[in-house]
Amino acid sequence: MRTFVRPFIAVSLAVCAFALLPICCTAFAQEPQQVDGMAAIVNGDVITYSQVRQLSAPREKLLRSQFTGQELENKLQEVRKLALKDLIDRRLIIQAFKKESYQIPDHIVDQRVHDIIRENFGGDRNTFIKTLEAQSYSLGEFKEKEMERIMVQAMRSHNVKTNMIASPTKIEDYYRKHHDEFTSKEEIKLRMIMISGQKDTGNAQAQKALAEEVLGRLAAGGEFEQTAQVYSEDSTKDNGGDWGWLQRNTLAVPLEKFAFNMPVGRISSIVDYAGNYYILKVEDKRGGTTKSLAEMRADIEKKLIQDEAAQIQERWVATLRKKAYIRTF
Repeated sequence: MRTFVRPFIAVSLAVCAFALLPICCTAFAQEPQQVDGMAAIVNGDVITYSQVRQLSAPREKLLRSQFTGQELENKLQEVRKLALKDLIDRRLIIQAFKKESYQIPDHIVDQRVHDIIRENFGGDRNTFIKTLEAQSYSLGEFKEKEMERIMVQAMRSHNVKTNMIASPTKIEDYYRKHHDEFTSKEEIKLRMIMISGQKDTGNAQAQKALAEEVLGRLAAGGEFEQTAQVYSEDSTKDNGGDWGWLQRNTLAVPLEKFAFNMPVGRISSIVDYAGNYYILKVEDKRGGTTKSLAEMRADIEKKLIQDEAAQIQERWVATLRKKAYIRTF
């Protein structure tokens, strides 16, 4: 038997999807128990539906807060399919580890458990044990899962090797092709007064005259917030016409054109749009700036290395899949 001497080398943040068991206090929460069964067989090892649901549960919880109906069901199927794929790949990696007769010393696992208790349970071993028991886990089962997790990390480190250096040409090319990634979203802090062009009287001309009167009050030094509270007819009236911070593609095009081209503090002329009259004031602006290549070089290099590691891992795992007997249900 050989002891694997590099179990803790992390190859890439982008390839950490194989970790099975969450380790933080709040991560032990599970979905209601489902009828179990075989989700897949991998070279004789069984993956159950409960294992799939355990891995997908955090993502499912998020999806349930964002979607409903058929769209929710479609997205739940997607995350469960991805979870099953991760579990299959993880099982293949563990099998490859054992085939090579590698071993992880017990003290490595014990240290890992000690770190979890210290980092996530404030060093309180009793609370950790009670949390395991509440979720029907024994300490031995938890250690077994952590042992497998370390095996996966170790095999990735052994088989997924990169040059660890991204050439200046690649970095510059990425920066040029992904310019939007390094440009912050342009935003404005906007107040707006809206006066309907067709009120109960149906007298559009009278309403336009009212808009001109309001603009005159503002030009004479009237406070925009107070004026909006008196005259504006949209849902922000009580807040003094405050629309908060807005990004592009939020307002109607004619209003956006005025708003994003106005200097801070300037009050617009009357904007006639869709039969209504608008007066705008931009109180502040932020964003819209692009970080330089020099500022982003280190981050780009890190991402390129991570992407390369992910591609190498996928090719390696693909060879394991090709040689394996895998059946899904």
